[in-house]
This record gives sequence, structure tokens and C-alpha cells, in this order.
Amino acid sequence: MFYDEIEDKQRAFIEEQKMFFVATAHVSGRINLSPKGLDCFRVLSSKRVLYADYTGSGNETAAHLRADGRITFMFCSYERNPLILRLYGTGRYVRPEDPGFDEMARDISPHWSVRQLIVADITSVQTSCGFGVPMYDFVGERDTLIQASDKKGREGIESYWYEKNSRSIDGLPTSIEPARE
Repeated sequence: MFYDEIEDKQRAFIEEQKMFFVATAHVSGRINLSPKGLDCFRVLSSKRVLYADYTGSGNETAAHLRADGRITFMFCSYERNPLILRLYGTGRYVRPEDPGFDEMARDISPHWSVRQLIVADITSVQTSCGFGVPMYDFVGERDTLIQASDKKGREGIESYWYEKNSRSIDGLPTSIEPARE
């Protein structure tokens, strides 16, 4: 079933989930689909969401949003009541040095190593049964990403961004600009 915006019941479902998936694509090249956790997703309104995007091996989401803007989020219930919920929209990234970042990040309180915020305007919401999705018990968040960031330190993380995250795997530019001399 499709909806024009996120309803209160859907918002509550989103807020209960420990994991979500984000998908983006460019007209040519690979489709990117990534799992996300770390309590980094927020519903800002019935038509806008954001999440804190942490350092990763690539930066496909930013590259695709820069080139095209399309984004899809998927949430699945892994508990007793089955449900799949998708949010379709257009997105943009907001880097820590961009105006408005601190205000947007306030409700998430991200770790210092967050690479960017992804903000999306939602154009439609879809729900489906999820009858085939298995049930899982949540054990806990992994702390590996945060520990690795703390170990590298700010300078090490920024160096990693410039080296590994300034271009997508298909060569598209991302939100990370090489250091200026």
C-alpha cells in the first residue's frame, strides 16, 4: 500500500528498528544498497528524514545523491509482527563544515567521526507484508566502527576520507573534496 507521507504508526515502527537499508543509484554504474545501524536515523517530519552517515569503505550514497538525488530507505520487522516499509524520495548530504549541520545533528548527537548527514525529502511511503522475512533477536550494536575511528583520530579519519571516499567505486565525485594546499 502506498502513502503520500509518513504516518504516525509508520514513524513509530521506524523508531523501533535497529537496522535499515539505504539504496541509491546513478543512471550508469552500480546500484548501491547498504545496511545501517548505530541509532542514526531520525524522522524529522511526515515528509523529511535524516541519518548520520559514518565513515565506510566507500561513499556511494553521496556520489549518487550529488549526481541524481534519488534515494530509497527500507525497514524490516525482524520481530513477531511482519512488515516491510520503504521510503522513496530525493536526498542531499550535509557535511560537518556546512551551515546547518550542528542544528540538524543535534537530535542524533553523532560521534565526532560522522562523515555527513543524509537528508531526504520523502515523496512516497510503501508498506508490504514481510511474511518471508525471518525473525531475529537483537543482541546489540557493534562498536567496531566507533573504536576504529577513535583509534585513527580526526586526522587519520579525514585522511581516509580523502583517500577512499572522495570518489565512488564508479569514479563519480562525492561530498569529500581533496585537501587544499
